Amino acid sequence: MGAVTTDNSVERADRVPKQDRSRATRQRLLEAAVACLAEHGWAGSTVSVVAERAGVSRGAAQHHFPTREDLFTAAVEYVAEERSTALRALFPQGAAGDRRAVVSALVDLYTGPLFRAALHLWVAASNEDQLRPRVTELEARVGRETHRIAVDLLAADESRPGVRETVQGLLDMARGLGLANLLTDDGGRREGVVAQWAALLDEALD
Repeated sequence: MGAVTTDNSVERADRVPKQDRSRATRQRLLEAAVACLAEHGWAGSTVSVVAERAGVSRGAAQHHFPTREDLFTAAVEYVAEERSTALRALFPQGAAGDRRAVVSALVDLYTGPLFRAALHLWVAASNEDQLRPRVTELEARVGRETHRIAVDLLAADESRPGVRETVQGLLDMARGLGLANLLTDDGGRREGVVAQWAALLDEALD
């Protein structure tokens, strides 16, 4: 009996590093898929290109993602989850009533690399029938979560008329600044917009 237990323990010990390596390979493939979409678009983002960028063989890539659509659908999910995680981590202890800090953090999220990655996925999905339903579903989920977190951080009472629309307007504004930032660094003008929106929110939500 003791020998069997030892053998099983050895087998488990051997298995854990393999599982870790498998997770690490999958993570590299997802990150490479997003980066390839950003640089080459859908047409230039093949499984072979992604595998090369990730530093793995095509066979290893297809072990994790048998088809191209499997790979990029998983990449969409990865970006959506990363954006949700970033949102949840903005103010782990709460915003303590500092609405300007909340507005600034939301704008930073929409002007950062995760938003850029999501945007390239949107563009790919607009031209690719296999991706479009999944991207639409995930963006709706992220949008709902973003709105809910913004409401909590801003201490907004959505039972009052116009408050829901005000919060959504803030998020639409932040998304617009993110789009503008793709072409030029709009940091200077952005500070003024953030300050004005914080003042508007103080007036509308109090």
